[in-house]
Amino acid sequence: MDEQKKTLVAEREEKILAFWADKKIFEKSLAKPAPKGDFVFYDGPPFASGLPHYGHILAGTIKDVIPRYKTMRGFRVPRRWGWDCHGLPVENEVEKELQLKAKKDIVSYGLQKFNETARKTVMRYADDWRRIIPRMGRFVDMDNDYRTMDSSYTESVWWAFKTLYEKNLAYEGFKSMHLCPRCETTLSNFEVTQGYKDVTDLSVCVKFSIFLPSGDLPQGDNSQFSKTYLIAWTTTPWTLPGNVALAVNPDKVYAEVKNVNLKVQNDSVKFKSEEGVHYILAKERAVEIFKEYEYEIAREVKGSELVGLSYEPLFEYYAKDSKLPNRENGWKVYAGDFVTTTEGTGIVHIAPAFGEDDYQLSLKEKLPFIQHIGTDGRFKPEVKDFAGLQAKPKGNPQETDKKIIAHLTARGALFAMEPITHSYPHCWRCDTPLLNYAAVSWFVRVVALRDKLLSENKKIGWVPSEIGDGRFGKWLEGARDWAISRSRFWGAPIPVWRCDGCTETRVFGNTRELLDVLPKSGNKYFLMRHGEADNNVEHIISSELSNPHHLTEVGKRQVREVCAKLKNKHIDLVFVSPFLRTQETAKIVAEEIGLSKGAFITDERIRELRTGAYNLRSIRDFTSYFSSPEERFVKATPGGESYTEVKRRMGGFLSEIDASERFRGKNILIITHDAPAWMLCAAAAGADVKKALQIRGEDDYFIKNGEVKELSFTPLPHNADFELDLHRPFIDDVVFPCAPCGAKRSVMRRVPDVFDCWFESGSMPFGEAGYRGEALPMFQPQGGLFKKRRGYPADFIAEGLDQTRGWFYSLLVLGVSLFGAAPFKRVVTNGIILAEDGQKMSKRLKNYPDPMTLVGKYGADALRLYLLSSPAVHGEELRFSERGVDEVAKKVFGRLDNVLQFYKLYAPKLPTTNYQLPTSHVLDNWILVRLAELSETVTTALEAYTLDAAARPLGDFVDDLSTWYLRRSRERIKGGGDDAKDALKTLQVILLDFAKLIAPFAPFFAERLYQSVHDANIRMGTNDTNSTDRKESVHLENWPEKTTNYQQPATNLLFEMGEVRRLVSLGLEARAKANVKVRQPLQSVTLRNPRVSLEKREELLTLIKDELNVKEVRFNKEILDEVEIDTTLTPELKKEGDVREAVRTIQDLRKEKGLKPGERVALATSPTVAATGLLQEFEEEIKKAASLSKIEHGAATAGDFELR
Repeated sequence: MDEQKKTLVAEREEKILAFWADKKIFEKSLAKPAPKGDFVFYDGPPFASGLPHYGHILAGTIKDVIPRYKTMRGFRVPRRWGWDCHGLPVENEVEKELQLKAKKDIVSYGLQKFNETARKTVMRYADDWRRIIPRMGRFVDMDNDYRTMDSSYTESVWWAFKTLYEKNLAYEGFKSMHLCPRCETTLSNFEVTQGYKDVTDLSVCVKFSIFLPSGDLPQGDNSQFSKTYLIAWTTTPWTLPGNVALAVNPDKVYAEVKNVNLKVQNDSVKFKSEEGVHYILAKERAVEIFKEYEYEIAREVKGSELVGLSYEPLFEYYAKDSKLPNRENGWKVYAGDFVTTTEGTGIVHIAPAFGEDDYQLSLKEKLPFIQHIGTDGRFKPEVKDFAGLQAKPKGNPQETDKKIIAHLTARGALFAMEPITHSYPHCWRCDTPLLNYAAVSWFVRVVALRDKLLSENKKIGWVPSEIGDGRFGKWLEGARDWAISRSRFWGAPIPVWRCDGCTETRVFGNTRELLDVLPKSGNKYFLMRHGEADNNVEHIISSELSNPHHLTEVGKRQVREVCAKLKNKHIDLVFVSPFLRTQETAKIVAEEIGLSKGAFITDERIRELRTGAYNLRSIRDFTSYFSSPEERFVKATPGGESYTEVKRRMGGFLSEIDASERFRGKNILIITHDAPAWMLCAAAAGADVKKALQIRGEDDYFIKNGEVKELSFTPLPHNADFELDLHRPFIDDVVFPCAPCGAKRSVMRRVPDVFDCWFESGSMPFGEAGYRGEALPMFQPQGGLFKKRRGYPADFIAEGLDQTRGWFYSLLVLGVSLFGAAPFKRVVTNGIILAEDGQKMSKRLKNYPDPMTLVGKYGADALRLYLLSSPAVHGEELRFSERGVDEVAKKVFGRLDNVLQFYKLYAPKLPTTNYQLPTSHVLDNWILVRLAELSETVTTALEAYTLDAAARPLGDFVDDLSTWYLRRSRERIKGGGDDAKDALKTLQVILLDFAKLIAPFAPFFAERLYQSVHDANIRMGTNDTNSTDRKESVHLENWPEKTTNYQQPATNLLFEMGEVRRLVSLGLEARAKANVKVRQPLQSVTLRNPRVSLEKREELLTLIKDELNVKEVRFNKEILDEVEIDTTLTPELKKEGDVREAVRTIQDLRKEKGLKPGERVALATSPTVAATGLLQEFEEEIKKAASLSKIEHGAATAGDFELR
């Protein structure tokens, strides 16, 4: 296809996209009858902090195919878009934007401002996603999207955590984990796995000098020596200042080595032998450690005999601290089953703060705990020689280790040093080297769930299947307790409050529970709108104090009537808007219920909505200014204010008087106006725009003139717009008295941590529904004898291979722990898309084409089908190639478009009544059988979720349809008569059914194909079944069912046609070898031994003759080749060939002039061509073949042929 055609493809797709939106086709696909019920699909939420890339497009296309297919199979498939909003990925982006380098910089900048920037950042590209995702052909509800940062979602996360806590599956613990010193937070084990890199570090063997009281160590030959050293090996020299013990394997043999001397003097060897010095290490490691030395083994001892030895601390920063807990147990040798002799020296240096084995040994043996590194990764001040240094600087991770090593060398404590290349974890978001670090965190007891997780995993259908048993299953087998808390800022807060005076801890599952414990002001609030005023009667806006709009007589009566009800409310105070109509209302209230003038307070904040230029204009004019009710919250009339601004002042007013000691315990009446009253209720409820509109309802007014409503209010954490906001710092301000402490007045404060963002995304099944333990119309995860599960588990999910240790894992852990069952039945796992050169796709390197540029060039369908036909949908890597997309565009959609255009051209020849299929023609029968075979193949593959196996046969079928069926049927159709009708009717059925089959894969072209065929039928006046059953869209059609009419004798016919095409291919090769063009007729082709019996199959032999352009087909088992062509050219054959060449030349001229097929023109020939007599001899044949009205022999003035 040329560039213009490619642009046309994109334009056509965009028109179809507009058609879907205008006709609400997606919505109608959800509303259509679903006899098979709901098919549950969970859509993993992406971050909107960047634009969609090929990984998103691949996974999104997979997510689109299956729901489309299941919808056509009679299921209802709700699919709701969601956004992943929290976590380190967003925080890191904000830190870069604000040029904040460390956690302390965020605190200095201001937590509220930081999180507000994060909120904006996370949705920065949301509009681009809302444009790109539909443009890729996805049907998904992006208008009612969920966001993990919404309070309703957070409350579901709280419910999950509290449920786990009550099941004793969530706990707070102190464990060795991996810490990112730049982000200053610990990470979960599966986050850690995402950041491993091969790096070169410095490993050291260090000498620990043994204290030798009498009899402490067998000395072999009783030789005199000055010192004995234990040799320990480590790849983390920065941990050595935290050393408190050494560990040996009690069952291994250790050697006391003496007389150590270099074999050859080598300046590169750091250790220099010393007279009379002994070394202790595992015997089997001695050969490797002393490979540069000659040595003797003085004595062998079991590891258990070394246990209890004391040694001199390498560093004395903490060793001399007499107040150090468990100091008496430090700097000794202990037994450790974890000690191996596969590497190192068989002696492990123990720093409890920096390793799991180390920490567990310290608990067992009551060792001192030294954490000489802070959470920022820097050495603490007491480590004087290295204070302030980063343990592993990001730019130069060896820098501090080298300084440690230099220090050890100067003290004579270094035995050896060498570089070591190994896999080391880095932060998955900021790429900083991680530190193994013991810290407090909240955990989920995954180990306790492991057997159940493994058994539930066995029930999941994984595609590819080996992921379930392999990568994912192995991960589950070794899974540890999941650290779910982060010492960060932008995330759902951990709902745990702890007393600052005792050990009391409270866990909350929703804001209702939190409200129950919050202190109340004791105030009661009554909200009143003024009585009817002049402006209400005139239906105009009155938003300025100077407007002289008084209460009407009706309005006065309304106020008096409501005062009768107010008398028993015992009103203490009345706050009044300064407007004339509210002041007049207040005067009547005072008279009717007997309040003194001092009980009335006028407050500017509860005034009418400011409408600026629309003051005194009609209400209709005002409402017409806005495109939607939602817009009123973000847009104001010129000189006016938005509803959000009104909500801010009304919320500020209510919060201030509720917190005031002056007004505590009062019954308060607030006399205001409709919009302010509505916004006051919205602020009291912490409502966002959507909830505020729900509060108002469908009535013209929120509160009628003279009406009173009681207002319930308990202060909740809210943002500046008085929307419920459970984020920090608002939630941190929520404190309440500790009940057990009573009179001590101790306060319960929230623990400062937030949730791991994977805990939040794993809560998606119930979080998007807002589930908090009570059944919802669309979500009920708990089944039973008399109740059926709804919305759980998912029938299908899909994401990339990297999510095996991310979203898939968090879904499974939370689903099993909360509901006792896996949260998904089927999962398709796609592989990674690489650049064409095999490298990672890189914006910097520009080694891949922009996805949307590609879509504009080839169309979304071509990209979709290319991806779906690739091994990437089966968990394998794909080297992305634009040439592959181009090939799909040409060979599939280009060919299919040609077929469609041909059909549309000749569709008027179709009969206008029902027509019975199949026909008697072998080609028609064959293509119908091929369609049935394709339908079965695609259906079987989609039922198995093997999308590549479903997608690839589509292109093969198009090839058969275009290059075989249509090419062999063109002349039939052009010729007219019943044979043409048979072929056209067959083609119509094929195209309509193929449109349905390709609809899940190529939704745009499927729509165009479906509509074009039906439109062609309508234009020609046909009224057959295919036209009368037409749906508004192909995506509202049902999936083609197996059609037995087209399948007899299916197997034989498919095999026979396959053999015919094979023989034709061999025949064409023979012609090519003989250098004889196909347009040149030949006498015969001879077949040696066809795989099917063809002698009596004239319809198949005709195909062979037509395709090879021969007069007859012969059979001879004695010929050498399988197919032989008789290339002898008789004069008659030569003339026929010349005629065909002439026709071809004329057809090329027709194309150049842009003539339509069948459009008749005259042909003029040159005198030279006319002299041959060829065109005169075959004039009628040429006129018919080339659609000529006449031939003017010898009349051309330029060239051999001219069309006139």
